[in-house]
Amino acid sequence: MQAGRLRIVDTSGRKRVIVITGASRGLGREIALRFGRAGDRIVVNYLHHEDAAAAVVEAIIGCGGDAVAFRADVCSSDDVNTMMTTTVAKWNRIDVLVNNAGITRDGVLLRMSEQNWDDVMGINLTGAFLCMRAASQIMQHQKNGHIISLASIVALQGREGQANYSASKAGVIGLTKAAAREFGPMNVKVNAVIPGYLPTAMGETVSDTMHDRIIRENALGRVSNPSEVAEFIYQLSLMENVSGQVFNLDSRII
Repeated sequence: MQAGRLRIVDTSGRKRVIVITGASRGLGREIALRFGRAGDRIVVNYLHHEDAAAAVVEAIIGCGGDAVAFRADVCSSDDVNTMMTTTVAKWNRIDVLVNNAGITRDGVLLRMSEQNWDDVMGINLTGAFLCMRAASQIMQHQKNGHIISLASIVALQGREGQANYSASKAGVIGLTKAAAREFGPMNVKVNAVIPGYLPTAMGETVSDTMHDRIIRENALGRVSNPSEVAEFIYQLSLMENVSGQVFNLDSRII
């Protein structure tokens, strides 16, 4: 994709344009494929996994959608702004932003380094803010759009060893609710989804002890299904009268 000047035009009735951060692997990949199967046009954002992002693009095109991969660090306002304006230059608009990019750097608070705190807050919260700010500037001209951010049950429960992750995802929830109030007059919906514990690369970084604990706490005694979460996010993106909500898809009871 080549950067271009911001240009907003009416594309009523055309396929939607979807920007998904952290879409090369895991849940982001599942979300991208679900939108792709609907024939939408997808920006597959990635930072480190270029080959994986290219494979997602190929799969989306193969199932009837359109897609491009875009390398951007969501912690960089320059990268984020370029990704959004380039998307508009190519496809004229942005209909949905999915803030999926996220990392963990677990450790007990007493020994947590400032670097590990900053890394998690930077990608999980500041990244969501920067993408939300850039996308909303486009959506306000369209008088339409939907921003969906991934939160976590630890934002509500807390979790020992995850002070940074818990705080970042709690921030995502607060950001979602505040943005929904601000963007409502623009007809821009803002929601958050708690996906539950997923058997993805990030989810598999937890210890065996923690994994067993999560399963015990789950009312159904099993992990969540990435394809079900992706389906929920796709259906939510179509809703015109829902904003400012946090949807818990986790079967650990709050």
